[in-house]
Amino acid sequence: MKRENSIDRRTFLKSSAMAGAFGALGTGSVATALTSCGGGEKTSSLKPLKEPGAYYVPDLADLAADGQKLRAGIIGCGGRGSGAAFNFLSAANDVTITVLGDTFKDRVDDLAAQLKEKKDIDIPESLRFVGLDAYQQVIDSDIDIVIIATPPCFRPLHFQYATEKGKHSFLEKPICVDPAGYRTIVATARQAAAKNLCVITGTQRHHQRSYVESYKQIQSGLIGEITGGTVYWNQNMLWFRERQAGWSDCEWMIRDWVNWKWLSGDHIVEQHVHNIDVFTWFTGLKPVSAVGFGSRHRRVTGDQYDNFSVDFEMENGIHMHSMCRQINGCANNVSEFIQGTGGSWNSAAMEIKDPAGNILWKFDGEAENNNFKQTDPYVLEHVNWINHIRSGKPIDQASETAVANMAAIMGRESAYTGEKTTWESMTASALDYTPADLNIGKMDMKGFTVPVPGKPLDNK
Repeated sequence: MKRENSIDRRTFLKSSAMAGAFGALGTGSVATALTSCGGGEKTSSLKPLKEPGAYYVPDLADLAADGQKLRAGIIGCGGRGSGAAFNFLSAANDVTITVLGDTFKDRVDDLAAQLKEKKDIDIPESLRFVGLDAYQQVIDSDIDIVIIATPPCFRPLHFQYATEKGKHSFLEKPICVDPAGYRTIVATARQAAAKNLCVITGTQRHHQRSYVESYKQIQSGLIGEITGGTVYWNQNMLWFRERQAGWSDCEWMIRDWVNWKWLSGDHIVEQHVHNIDVFTWFTGLKPVSAVGFGSRHRRVTGDQYDNFSVDFEMENGIHMHSMCRQINGCANNVSEFIQGTGGSWNSAAMEIKDPAGNILWKFDGEAENNNFKQTDPYVLEHVNWINHIRSGKPIDQASETAVANMAAIMGRESAYTGEKTTWESMTASALDYTPADLNIGKMDMKGFTVPVPGKPLDNK
């Protein structure tokens, strides 16, 4: 097995500069001191985009409130599933994991060993399920909640089954890879809401205090009306796995899932959705259309691109530029920039400037460290989830995440085809990346080809 330039997502989150001196803002019901003021002054003519109380702000306490004991099942025991398992256990008292499921036995056994060693949680063999149908056995077990961290293509089906069985769901992002999956997610989210279930997604920036405080400042009108922005996720190649002797077609693809478009949705969907989500979250807008391009230069496995550039037109006519790349030895940037009539926000510095370049606001990372013990957004998203479950207050993040997810799908398909895509056409599209002959053994590999946009020269 070979890994090349493996990059932990936390590395990028922690790379965001957070500095400041003083000030006070609230995050949910927890008083914080997370603001630093600059030399600029807020223009009095700027009006709030939304009034306080008109938008959702999570309660980002160090630990979830005590309450009912919660038993969780994990579906997908790889790197992110294992990480989410321990994030969940760090988020509250009286929570435990009782059942595990994955396509492969070694993944299940590895997480079981980690849970025993680090948390003294013993998962018996009878509650370790293996195979493409392991999700059903996990959900049918005696659990209250489920953490779904399988490759993204499987998440709509797993979420649907969990909701049918009345389980609260944590869905890692992205939550779908194609329009068929998108419609399943949207319909299931409605069903979950009707059942008063709590659904949180792994868009951890929604639970990162620097982003939440930035969001509140922008909603207060500090940059004025939003006029556009640019979002980036440019980095080295993430990782890949070379095929090993004895691996079937399906096993190789699932173990190498991040490089196959039917499994991951391509990296514009699997990874860059985080940055697209920040823009759709902060603006409250969905894209009307997308025109993009991309290509494949250096990727060594799979059938997807290694770079995308997409121009999105949003509902009110403003534009967002989306840029993502996974190529070694290139300029890297993981951040978001939003421009307004009265200033701009840059997540790389977590600050707001007026048009003259004066700093109007800056997130105070030192104050966060002084006021809180828990600063990991991967844990805080579970704190928020557990708080909603224990307080009996349903939450639906799947519907909101589905907007950013569909935006990424629109950008990908525009780049793949060379055509302009629209929200209306893509949300109604019959496109479904699930292989017709999906099974754990041999599959027809001829269908997994790298997309080529436009028409060939001999077909003008």
